[in-house]
Amino acid sequence: MKKVKILLALTLIFASAFVFAGGNKAADTGGGKATLTLGSWRPDDSVQIERLLAEYGKLNPNVTIRHLPINPPDYNATLRLQLDGGTGPDLMYARSYATGAELFQAGYFADASDIPGVKANFTASSLAPWTTTDGKVFAVPYAAVSHGVYYNKTIFRKEGLAIPQTFEDFLKLCATLNDKGYTPLANGVADEWDILECFFLGILPNYIGGASERVKYETGAKKLNDADFTAAFQAMADVAKYLPKGFESVSLSDAFVLFATQKAVMFMDGSWDLPQFDSASFEWGIFAMPAPAGKKTAISFHPDMAITYNKATKYPNEAKAFLAWLATKEGATVAAANMPTGFYPMINFPITLADPHGNEFLALNTGKETDARFVWPKFMDLYAPMNQAVIQVLRGAQTPRQAADEMERIAATLR
Repeated sequence: MKKVKILLALTLIFASAFVFAGGNKAADTGGGKATLTLGSWRPDDSVQIERLLAEYGKLNPNVTIRHLPINPPDYNATLRLQLDGGTGPDLMYARSYATGAELFQAGYFADASDIPGVKANFTASSLAPWTTTDGKVFAVPYAAVSHGVYYNKTIFRKEGLAIPQTFEDFLKLCATLNDKGYTPLANGVADEWDILECFFLGILPNYIGGASERVKYETGAKKLNDADFTAAFQAMADVAKYLPKGFESVSLSDAFVLFATQKAVMFMDGSWDLPQFDSASFEWGIFAMPAPAGKKTAISFHPDMAITYNKATKYPNEAKAFLAWLATKEGATVAAANMPTGFYPMINFPITLADPHGNEFLALNTGKETDARFVWPKFMDLYAPMNQAVIQVLRGAQTPRQAADEMERIAATLR
């Protein structure tokens, strides 16, 4: 079976490499026309992305941009294979933080610092995931995602329940729902990443604070086993009894079904899953997971994707022109209208989305501090052990203190 999986993975990589072969050379130069390629890890969004590219084509009829997506798990390896072989796309999605910076330092991503609008129309925090230590910006911020609690408004109204204002209130709400015979939360851990990225990293800023505090943990000024960080693990221990029975085997798709069929009343998840409940037969909404009493509620608003251009492209002017358009209010507005529901532009200008739930999710940021998922900027090597620590705490196999101590032990080796 392992050999079959390896062969399948290699087939996907080389198939993708074939599709992109000559990607940065594909152009019809007759009449001044140029055809560029855009690589991404979002095949599910092809319809929306192609609409965006078509709108840009109307404004620039001499430029055609073709979307050539890669299967998401294969994107990093396949893109590197293409870039190493000189067959990479002209434009491409750039991962945030270290993964994207590595390709810039390797000489594949171009320096986007001088593209008009990049430094003027994005905040320093929005640019940070695609900025090097010496201040060079290597991609234009494109979209961020958020984290919050989906809830069944119909059941809340029926049972006379209110949105909790503190985490203690949230636990009381869960207890009330449990006593009334409901499953309070749909989350499971069969798809391990979701409980870490959406739940634990989604609530963590409520306990440790935003970016300015996160940096202290990265430098060692604060420890990952301090009272605040340990309290976040304790929060996971406290919600464990409100997850579905047998939550260890509940997958993400199972969780969707539990919430959509009203078998679970709430679901802590990402904004990108908003479309999962478009056809729900009940009224639902989203609220921010509240902070414990005495602390301010913060939001994990994660910089998910940016777009850059290939340093080796034969069409740098056309590539930069497209990115400059994305860095304007007009371009970002068109992009926002053609983003999948639950993905949000990062530009400074206020933009209203067509989807009401998308706006509801985005509005959670208003008046609150936001930050990226904790491990992304400096601690990606903590991702897997932290994921397992969260799961072990939920299972009762590890205490919050033990989990926090283990995280600090590993973090100390990474600083």
